[in-house]
Amino acid sequence: MLSLGGAGLTVTAVAIFVATLTLVIVQPKGLSIGWSAGGGAVVALALGVVHLANVATVWDIVWNATATFVAVIVISLVLDRIGFFEWAAVHMLRAAGGSTIRAFLYMMVLGAAVAALFANDGAALILTPIVYEQMRAVGFARGQALPFVMAAGFIADTTSLPLVVSNLVNIVSANFFHIGFSSYAATMAPVDLVAFAASVGVLVVFYRRSLPARYDLDALPVPADAIRDHRLFRAGWVVLGVLLAGYLLSEPLHFPVSIPAAFAAAAFLGLAARSDVLSSARVLREAPWKIVVFSLGMYLVVFGLRNAGLTAYLSDALRGAGHAGVVPAALVSGFGAAGLSAVMNNMPAALVGALSIHGAHLGGLTQTTAVYGNVVGADLGPKFTPIGSLATLLWLHVLQTKGITISWGQYFRQGIILTVPVLTVTLLALAGWVTLVH
Repeated sequence: MLSLGGAGLTVTAVAIFVATLTLVIVQPKGLSIGWSAGGGAVVALALGVVHLANVATVWDIVWNATATFVAVIVISLVLDRIGFFEWAAVHMLRAAGGSTIRAFLYMMVLGAAVAALFANDGAALILTPIVYEQMRAVGFARGQALPFVMAAGFIADTTSLPLVVSNLVNIVSANFFHIGFSSYAATMAPVDLVAFAASVGVLVVFYRRSLPARYDLDALPVPADAIRDHRLFRAGWVVLGVLLAGYLLSEPLHFPVSIPAAFAAAAFLGLAARSDVLSSARVLREAPWKIVVFSLGMYLVVFGLRNAGLTAYLSDALRGAGHAGVVPAALVSGFGAAGLSAVMNNMPAALVGALSIHGAHLGGLTQTTAVYGNVVGADLGPKFTPIGSLATLLWLHVLQTKGITISWGQYFRQGIILTVPVLTVTLLALAGWVTLVH
């Protein structure tokens, strides 16, 4: 292990981070994000940018988030295979009664609910192709279905605030600052409602002229026909109820949210083992195990930036904003996290923000506001650019398989127009709510 200091440490830490992030985003020749992040961590260790003691520190930060994320995605995969999400989408389209604008609103409600309970990745990757296929089934051309597809991807991130489990960065931040499930929800669920209302507003204004007035209601299937395993479908409601109860009990009983999530995932896999329509072994193979290596590796690389003193500059900015009041603290932490997410991906950005807030030594309402503002920025910031989150990159890949290509320029233009007002309104709502209840 080499020993670096001063400018050498800073240059090396930045170079390792940039190289690792480039490999994660580009994925040359299909290189796994786990291998890229793990390789970056090994290089950082070898060059002395991070130390062995940092491995334990980072693992303590990410293990609960990573385990919960994998469990939630396993649950989502099982539910998707048995037709749960398709059943819900058909119900929403039938409830809209053939009105396209009403269907647009209802599908955003569904997307927000799926994001809250099954994480933004599940909402974007599972719901998007279902929504697209259903809109094509009712007679929409590919271009006419595009607003529904874009709204599904947008709403998945902007409404991934309400619960700790709604986004991987939520779990990381809550774990870092020791925030329980119920305490987190009490602060962020009302803020999420504002984010949802703002998202609906900008999406309707932006896409309304692209939506046909009506669609063929008779072309929709019967919702029950979407269910491929009725026994597992009925049992799934019970398991989901137990899962929610476990989440609520995690704070008063002091156990991590990964425990009820793992229990529910194991229960679903056990039920799936006796199903004729899916394979529990295949679900396990498709689970995002690479995220485990990615989380540890990427966060170690980010920890190298902290060791090089780069997060101290952000801490200074946050300290100045905190002295100015709650609203500046919300805006600086939120837009700072959003900007970092847009250029470096939201998962490392969330940890950079958390380390910077910790180093700023804020107190009282400004500390609370900055912590939650960092979460808001990391959740919504990925909508500025395609590289903002891994979910967005995978979402774009899903669209390409459907013959829909969205250029980076098109995504960036729409991302700026749609995200800036939603992020601003949400952060102001956060500042107001924190001031009111704390």
